[in-house]
Amino acid sequence: MAKGRIVSVFLAIAVAASHAALNVDLDSSDSIKTAASAIAANLWTYYVGNQPGGTPGILPGPPPGGPYYWWEGGAMWGTLVDYWHFTADATYNNDTEAALTFQANQPDNNYMPPNWTASLGNDDQGFWGMSAMLAAETNFQNPPAGQPQWLALAQAVFNTQAERWDTASCGGGLRWQIPLSNNGYDYKNTITAGIFFNIAARLARYTANATYADWAVRTWDWVEAVGYIDADYNVFDGGHVENNCTDINPAQFSYIAAIFVQGLGFMYNYTHGDDVWGNRLRGLTNHTLNYFFPSGIAVEAACELPNLVQCTTDMLSFKGYLHRFLAQTTQMAPFTRATILPVLRSSAQGMASACDATSGVCGFRWNTGRPDGLVGAGQQMNALGALVGQLLALEETSATGADKTPLTNATGGTSVGNSAAGGNPSVDPVALPITEKDRAGAGILTALVLVSMVAALLWMSSAANEGPNRWEQDQRAAAAAASARSSVMTRASMLAPLPGQATGIAVADVSAARKFEHERQPPPQGVA
Repeated sequence: MAKGRIVSVFLAIAVAASHAALNVDLDSSDSIKTAASAIAANLWTYYVGNQPGGTPGILPGPPPGGPYYWWEGGAMWGTLVDYWHFTADATYNNDTEAALTFQANQPDNNYMPPNWTASLGNDDQGFWGMSAMLAAETNFQNPPAGQPQWLALAQAVFNTQAERWDTASCGGGLRWQIPLSNNGYDYKNTITAGIFFNIAARLARYTANATYADWAVRTWDWVEAVGYIDADYNVFDGGHVENNCTDINPAQFSYIAAIFVQGLGFMYNYTHGDDVWGNRLRGLTNHTLNYFFPSGIAVEAACELPNLVQCTTDMLSFKGYLHRFLAQTTQMAPFTRATILPVLRSSAQGMASACDATSGVCGFRWNTGRPDGLVGAGQQMNALGALVGQLLALEETSATGADKTPLTNATGGTSVGNSAAGGNPSVDPVALPITEKDRAGAGILTALVLVSMVAALLWMSSAANEGPNRWEQDQRAAAAAASARSSVMTRASMLAPLPGQATGIAVADVSAARKFEHERQPPPQGVA
């Protein structure tokens, strides 16, 4: 454990025992920046990638080497780009640039590094792509010539994912995992579609290229048609290809809704206020605020119970993206300000009560009036995201505030793009030679599968006479709703392929490693 982490652990214990809330005036830009600086400094203690022997770009992990998966490093850099953008504090900029370029997988520059293949999902790749897109939109310091460029990196992520759009099942969509061997390859989830939609919408606006907008339209139509977003703007988690995506997992997570809200905002802006996108944005925004801010303070409803937190390390970071993406939506669609900004303000006030006044250590729960002692990099990103949102709000409501609206090629964006980026990878995972270690690993996996099958049979036998729990009831209700939408599914299957579309590239991987915590788990019983 790094020295900084030991200090943070002791601080967390001390804060939980004796607490003075973070002293921040949400009407003062200087006060917010001071508080944000303290929180960012504590977040930085989790990063050791710039130290001798460290790997640039990643947080400690994956398990058992540390609690964090590859994607969360990408999410942290996006948070720090926003931090710089709204505070002008460049303390972390050089490390941010180094991290985002080091993990790009040069020379392919597509955020598909082979050493992370065993836990590589489309959503993981996409989070790094969104951070690169944000760097382009904010004119974050450009890497030197010969290094990966922000816009081109976002385009590479988009291009590689467009090639994986799979019409062979469920009428379209992207599989959760990229390698065929990964647990979750048979799952088409909403977060993957949401990130693809988000990047497509932002590329459309930045480049004025209608092809990206066409893909955004196609993706939104698909998630609606398959039933992942319903008429009430519930955003469900996903379904399995063997069931034609009709076994919809009803869990709802805040960052998925927020990613779609932000993407809708960009499409609204790109189309110059088109009513279709405006109505969708209004409906999903209202649902997101009602569902994830039940008392005006952010709650991760699927895992944050009144008396118990059952969130994975991944889920502990979702509130920060929720705040940042909703705040940025108000830049793209000003009509949402009156709805979004007051809620983000009250939630930021709740966040302040969960942070220590002097150390910048923040807990996870924001609605208890004090820190809960549950600390980590995700919790620091949450708090930083809430404060970034407040700085954005002040800029928007101040007559003298600087214009922080995301840039485009036509409004001053300087990042160099490449519409063909991401193609012709130099290392094809399908063609990797199989070694004796791989064969041994395959044997172990086979044994584990057999043991799991036996255990499952025993469990089903023992549970045969038990009544269904709430989760099972929700699963059945979601499946029934999906089945009832058969006519809509037919429409999804008839969506015409776009030019150049490939159908479901299966990428093999020989590693037995698996990111267990990143799997979607059923929410606790009693949580809708």
